[in-house]
This record gives sequence, structure tokens and C-alpha cells, in this order.
Amino acid sequence: MTTATNVAPQLEQDVDALTTSNRRRRVSDRSDDTRKTNWWATALIAVCSLTVLIPLYLAVVVALKTPAQLSEGTGFEWPNPIRWENFPEAWERTNFPQALANTALITVGAVVFTLLTSSIVAYAIARNIHRPFFKGVFFYFLAALFIPFPIIMLPLVKQTAILGLDNQAGMIILYTIYGLSLNIFIYTAYIRSIPIELEEAARMDGASTWRVFWSVIFPLLMPMNATVGILTCAWAWNDFIMPLVVLTDPSARTLPLAQYVFQGQFNTDYTVAFASYLMAMAPLLIVYIFSQRWVISGVTRGSIK
Repeated sequence: MTTATNVAPQLEQDVDALTTSNRRRRVSDRSDDTRKTNWWATALIAVCSLTVLIPLYLAVVVALKTPAQLSEGTGFEWPNPIRWENFPEAWERTNFPQALANTALITVGAVVFTLLTSSIVAYAIARNIHRPFFKGVFFYFLAALFIPFPIIMLPLVKQTAILGLDNQAGMIILYTIYGLSLNIFIYTAYIRSIPIELEEAARMDGASTWRVFWSVIFPLLMPMNATVGILTCAWAWNDFIMPLVVLTDPSARTLPLAQYVFQGQFNTDYTVAFASYLMAMAPLLIVYIFSQRWVISGVTRGSIK
């Protein structure tokens, strides 16, 4: 009894000492983290962010000015009074609803087909890269990255006209095909990092190759799906050259083509043009605001798995 009584205070002292030590260690770790902050890098990032904020501010200011206000000063002055009429004028001159619908149709279709086709092809290559045929296919796709689009532009125009693909459906197919090279390169590197034991376990349960891909591999590709989806969305939404040379129906023109109406032979209506640029940029910003939660969570789940 006496021994137990003597041991209890000693245990309490040991616990208190351990708690104090852990508390000091946490404080020390926090102070170490503070000392490790690279303020030069932070300042550099803040300065580099101005390369985005300043052009954005300039675009907003120009869109709210009159042509007379734009010709005065340096262009950075806030307009007084503000000309809101630039936005309705841009809406009418570009036929914004129809151009927006065409652009959204092409972009959504391109993103969906790109995610499906690129991930499947990359999975087949990644799991058979040790075979000469698949290795050759992989390098064949990589070689396409070094072919400039203007070289194949004229043959492309003729082929799309012959095949009847000079419309929105043809644009979706072209974006899917021309995005294969980069997307397969991104997907293949990530798929090869996924343990093959996950697939073997699924096959032990009787899953087929298609079942393994859709039930095991594709959910793990969420980080890469987010990356490829964002790249494809930005490319298809902002592209100007390919719709210019492929689309033949004026009613099928996209937003970049519709905004070309502001470019005259001798002058450019900058105020209305910048208003249309902000209107075209708004849908992508709204999509990002509402989808960033899923993008970040997908990256987090992918890193944990």
C-alpha cells in the first residue's frame, strides 16, 4: 500500500513534466515555422500578383469609360461619370446570348469527351508501357506536341469541309483529338504512380478491365481530371484561330469570333470591346467560384490515396 501511494505522486509529476515539455516543443515549433518564413519569396509572389491585378483593373476601367475619357490621361484613372451603356451595346453588337450558347456547347462537349477518351487511352498505355507497341504509341503522341497548328491548318480546313465537320460538333471532335498529346502525357505519369495492387485486388473479386478502370482507377484520377478539365475549358473557351478557320456558319460563331466585330480597318472601339471581354470572362469566373471546392477536395483525396 505504501509503495502504491509513493508511486502515484511520482506518476503525476512525470505526466506534468511530459505535458510541459510537449507544450514547450509546440511553442518552439511555431517559432521555428515563423523563422522559416521566406519573406523574400512572399514579397516576390505579391509583386508577381500585380501582373494579373493591374491588367484586370485596366480592363474594368476601360470598359466603364467613354472614348473621350479613354483618350485623356494615362488610362488608369477611374472614370467619372461611369458609362454603363458599354455593356448593353456590347450585348447587342456581339449577339451575346447566341455566341455564349455556342461557346458553352463546344466547351462542355470538349471537356466531357476529353476526360473520357484521354483517361482511357492513357490507362491502356500506362499499364502496357513495357510493350514496344504501346511505348511507340506513347512517343508518337508526344511527338505531336512539337507540330505547330499553322502547319496543319489548311489541310484541316479542307478535311472538315469535306466531312461536314465545319460546325460545333466538328469543333468538339477537334479539341478532343488535338488535346490528346498533352493530356495523355499528364494522365500516364499519374496512372503509373497508382499501385497496381489495387487493380489486382479488384480482379481477384472478378472485376473486368472496364470495371477496374471505372470503379478503381477513374475515381483516383480526380486531381488529373480537374487539371485536364481546367486546361481544356480555358483553351476551348478562349480559342480564336481554330473556330475562325473551321466554322463556316455565322450563327455558330463563338465569343472570341463575335468580339472580332470591334476590330475595324482603321480604328478599334476599345471601350465596348473591353466590356464584351469582361462579359465573356464572367462565366468562367462563376464556374471557378462554385467548383473550386470540388477541385481542391479532389486534389486532397488524390494525395491521400
